[in-house]
Amino acid sequence: MTGTNAPRGSGASDGAPASRASDGARASRASRASARELIEAITDPGSWSGWDEPVEITTDDPDYRADLERARERTGLDESVITGEGRIEGRRVALIACEFRFLAGSIGVAAGERLVRAVERATAERLPLLAAPASGGTRMQEGTVAFLQMVKVAAAITDHKAAGLPYLVHLRHPTTGGVLASWGSLGHVTAAEPGALIGFMGPRVHEALYGEEFPPGVQNAENLMNHGLIDAVLPLSRLSGVAARVLRVLCAGEVAAGGATAAGAGAAAPGQPGPSTEPAPDPGTPGDAQAVPDAAAPPASEVARGSAGPAAEAGTGMPGDAHGGPPGRRGGSSAGGGSSATSGSGRGGAEAAEAKGAAAHGEVAGGRWDAEAGPPSAAPGHVVPGGCGAERGADGAATAQAAGAAEGVAAGHGQGGVAVFAGAPEGAGGPSAEVSIRASRRAERPGVRDLLRVAAEDVSPLSGTGVGEHDPGLLLALARVGGTPCVVLGHNRRSARKGESADGPGEGQALGPAGLRTARRGMHIAAELGLPLLTVIDTAGAALSREAEEGGLAAEIARCLADMVTLPAPTLCLLLGQGAGGAALALLPADRVVAARHAWLSPLPPEGASAILHRTTERAYEVAARQGVRSADLLAQGIVDRIVEEEDGDGSRDVGDARGGDGSRAPDARRATDGDQAPHTPSVPDASQAPDARQAPGAHPAADARQAPDARSATDARQGADAREATDGHQAPDAPRAPDASRTPDAFLRRLGHLLGAELAALRDQDPDERLAARRVRHRRIGLPR
Repeated sequence: MTGTNAPRGSGASDGAPASRASDGARASRASRASARELIEAITDPGSWSGWDEPVEITTDDPDYRADLERARERTGLDESVITGEGRIEGRRVALIACEFRFLAGSIGVAAGERLVRAVERATAERLPLLAAPASGGTRMQEGTVAFLQMVKVAAAITDHKAAGLPYLVHLRHPTTGGVLASWGSLGHVTAAEPGALIGFMGPRVHEALYGEEFPPGVQNAENLMNHGLIDAVLPLSRLSGVAARVLRVLCAGEVAAGGATAAGAGAAAPGQPGPSTEPAPDPGTPGDAQAVPDAAAPPASEVARGSAGPAAEAGTGMPGDAHGGPPGRRGGSSAGGGSSATSGSGRGGAEAAEAKGAAAHGEVAGGRWDAEAGPPSAAPGHVVPGGCGAERGADGAATAQAAGAAEGVAAGHGQGGVAVFAGAPEGAGGPSAEVSIRASRRAERPGVRDLLRVAAEDVSPLSGTGVGEHDPGLLLALARVGGTPCVVLGHNRRSARKGESADGPGEGQALGPAGLRTARRGMHIAAELGLPLLTVIDTAGAALSREAEEGGLAAEIARCLADMVTLPAPTLCLLLGQGAGGAALALLPADRVVAARHAWLSPLPPEGASAILHRTTERAYEVAARQGVRSADLLAQGIVDRIVEEEDGDGSRDVGDARGGDGSRAPDARRATDGDQAPHTPSVPDASQAPDARQAPGAHPAADARQAPDARSATDARQGADAREATDGHQAPDAPRAPDASRTPDAFLRRLGHLLGAELAALRDQDPDERLAARRVRHRRIGLPR
C-alpha cells in the first residue's frame, strides 16, 4: 500500500519543516502517548492483562536485525503491537494498540500474527474489541508477505463482527497505508485523535513519486470527519468515557463485571470505578461519537436470527451491507471510513521505515480458527445468544470452554513460528524482479480487455456502481471465460495505440474509490447468483489525490478485503501484470490465485519502497528483489498456486499445481496446459463478437492489425520499447529479451483462457462449505511455516 514516511513535524528526522501542522498541533504530537500510556489511560486501574508471547528476531538481514534491536532498546517492546484485555468502567474489553516508536508502528509477519491471535481470542471469549493503531503500514523490510498480513487481520476482524461483537477504532497520529486500508477502517464506530495524520499515501512517498507535495489540509482527522469518513475526533482524555457509553449500547443485555447488566452499568465490580458521570454532550457536537446517528451495531437478537455472518441469509452474505444488492456510494457505514497514507521515515520503516533515532526525539505514540479446529462459537456467522460476553462466567472471566479454545489458538500458531521471507537470489526460480517489472510495464502488454476479446464470449460490460459513479480504472463484465460463466472484474490498462483513448498514465489507470465500489458491486452479483468471480490484477497503484482520500479510498480497500474473504461464491484471482499496493490487494483474497510469469505483487510501487528505505527511487529494483515480489517468490510462499509461462508453447512449462478447487487435478486444466482445448471452450471470438469490449474507452486491442487504423502495429510498439530500454542502458540492443506476453499476446491469452475456464469450473463444482473452509485456512496461514 503506501509506505510510511514520518509526517512532517512528527519528530522523525525527515529533515523537512513541519509546514502542515499548527504550533499547537505540533506541541500536542510531541507529547503523544505511547501504546502503554494509552492503555493505562483508558483502562481501569490494575485491570490490564497482556496476551502477548515473546517473539524472536529471525531475520538473516544484518541491517534489519540492527533496526529491530534498536527499536526494542528504545521502546522496551519486542514488536510494534501490544495486545491484551482490560476493563473500561468495569466492562472487559480486548485491546490492540500500535507503538509508533517501534519502526513506525509497521506491521510485519510477527506483528500481524500477534494481531490476528488477539482478535481471535477476543472473538472466542465474546469480548468487544478496541483498536488503537498508529502505524505507517506494511514493514518494507519484510516485503510482500508482510503486506499480506493485512488480509488475515481483516479476515479476523470480519469474523469478529460477524459473531455479533463490537469493534471500535481510535485512529492515532499517524495512521496510514495498509493498516488504515484494512483493520483501521472496519470499525462499527471510528474516532481519531485531534490533528492526527490519517491518509492513504504518506507525504514523502507522494513527493518522491510525483515531485510535489500532497495537497495540505486533506489527510487530517478533522477533514475526514467533515467528509463522513470517521465519526468523531476525540482526545485521549475522553476516549474511555465515550467508549464505555458506546459499549453500553452495542453490548446491551450483556452481563457486565460483577453481574451487573449493561443497562445498569453503574454496578461495577467491587473496587472498580462506577459509570462515567460526564454529562452527555449536545447532539451534533463535532468530535463526539454520540453525534453520529446509526453508528451502532444491530442488537444481538437480530444477529442471532442470521442477519450477520458471511452467508447468513439467502441474499449475498456480504458483510457490512444489511440488505444486499450493490453497495451504496460509500459502501457500508461511514464509521468504517478512512483513507490511507503513510508516515515514518528512514531505513527501519514500515510501509515505512523509521529514521534512525527519529521517534526517540518526538513522535510517541491464538491463530484464527482453521477448518479443523475451534469451537462452534468461533465459527464465522455463528452467534451465541446474549451478545458480548455470553460465554463468560458471572465474575466476568472466560468460561473453561472459552479459555480452552484460546489456548488451542495459541498452541496451533505459536508466536515464535512465524516465517519471515526474503526474495530468492536474483535469477533463482525465474527472471529477476527487474526483468519482470519492466515486462509488466510495457504499454503493449495485454490486459483484461484483451483477455475478454481473445478468451471469452458472451461478454456484457457493466458500467459503474449502479448508484451514480463510474471509474475507468475498473472493468466489470459478465462473460464466459474458457467456457465457464462468471463475473469478471479487473484493473483496466490503458491502450497502447496512438490515437486511441488512454484514460490514465502509461503504467496503468489508477484505481479510485468508485472503482472499488464497482468491484464490490461485482462481488454482490456473484454472491447473489452463485456465479464464480474472476478478479484480474494489473495495476500500478491506487489513485492518489484529494478526491480519492476524501472519497474513502482506504475504507473501500478494507471493505473489498472483508467481502472477498467471506464471499460465498467461488473466487479465482489472476495476477496478470503489475500488482502495486492496496489497489492490487483489494482483489487478491481468492480461493485460488494464478499468476503470469512476469506478474508481481508488492506493498508499493518499487520506486515508493525505495524512497522509504533509501530516500531515493534509484534503488527500486534492488528493493523489489529483496521484498519477494516475483511470481516465483509468491509461489514459494503459497500466495500463488500456479504460474503461467509467457513464452510460446503449450504451457507444459507452467509451474505450480493444476488442481481444481477441491484439491484434485482438474482434467480441463491439464488438457489446457497440455495444449489441448478444454471441453466447452469457445472458439476465439473476433471483435464482432464482443463489440462493447472492443469499443470501451481505454480498450487495449493487443496485436489485431484491424484495430490499429494509425498503422502502428504491436510489433512496432515492442520494437520501440526495446529501443528505449537499449538507450536507457538496461539492455544491449542485440540482447535477447526474456519471453513475455507482449510478443505473442493472443496465443498466450488463448492458453490462459483455457486454464482459467477449467479452474473456474473446478471451483464451481466443489462443495461450498469445503471451499470456504479451505479459503479461510489459506489466508490464516499467510506468513506461517508451510
